[in-house]
Amino acid sequence: MNAEAARTQWLEHLAHERRASPRTLEAYGFAAGRYIAFLERHQGEAVTVRSLSQVTAGELRAWLAHLRSGDRPLSPRSLSQALSAIRTFHKFLDRRLDAPNPAIALVRGPRVKPGAPRPITEDQAAGMLLEPGLDPDREGWEAARDQAVLTLLYGCGLRISEGLSLKRSDAPLGATLRITGKGSKTRIVPVLPAVRDAVDAYLAEIPFVLSPDAPLFRAKRGGPLSPRHVQATVQLLRGRLGLPASATPHALRHSFATHLLGAGADLRSIQELLGHASLSTTQRYTEVDAAALLSAYSAAHPHA
Repeated sequence: MNAEAARTQWLEHLAHERRASPRTLEAYGFAAGRYIAFLERHQGEAVTVRSLSQVTAGELRAWLAHLRSGDRPLSPRSLSQALSAIRTFHKFLDRRLDAPNPAIALVRGPRVKPGAPRPITEDQAAGMLLEPGLDPDREGWEAARDQAVLTLLYGCGLRISEGLSLKRSDAPLGATLRITGKGSKTRIVPVLPAVRDAVDAYLAEIPFVLSPDAPLFRAKRGGPLSPRHVQATVQLLRGRLGLPASATPHALRHSFATHLLGAGADLRSIQELLGHASLSTTQRYTEVDAAALLSAYSAAHPHA
């Protein structure tokens, strides 16, 4: 079997058995494609599953060096993500195609220090949720939809994919919402009255009749709302409100966690609400809260 056929089988495995997101599939598929192309140039012949099982640690390091020094060099974080994709690819080759390669485990990626989340303030979040309703150029139901989506992301701490995965049968929202997140892990999140009211306002305005299994949030012509639309909407609002470039849809999720922590919520509860597998991931928000505390102290203390 040639390497490209193996890559196709691997991506189908990720999509159907591992239920990887479209974004993950795109990133992993791109990384594996570049990896195979590099090996073909390096070895001067077509790459097969057998030759993938014989790739040396030196060849893998040469590929990483190529990514680091090319026309568009990758950052350490991107290199680490590319290496993670290739390790997953080789694990599939080992388990499904009987083509193990122990040399892959010998290669370490660059050290990447996790960056602290960059939330927005409570006032900025409130302005972002209110602004869509003030847009005279947008139809009423579209403004209500955008407000509902952003209020859902901030009020429940959801990822874009999680918010847009809601079905018509999920609304009207109850006191809690069952969310399926990364790795098909399910969690229960409470629904604030403000979130429920925003979704109800959208339902009252939407001009389409939806079946129970249809996606709840719809685009202008009736198709499912795309993550790109949410990102573009936030980019527009960012310009209007003078918010920093870090004010993205995902920043609403960061803000949800940071504002809960600042109000006294414990880390374990926030971990459950966000659906983090590890508490160490949630602990990054303590860095943000401590930074805000030190900033307030420096601004307020007479001798600071």
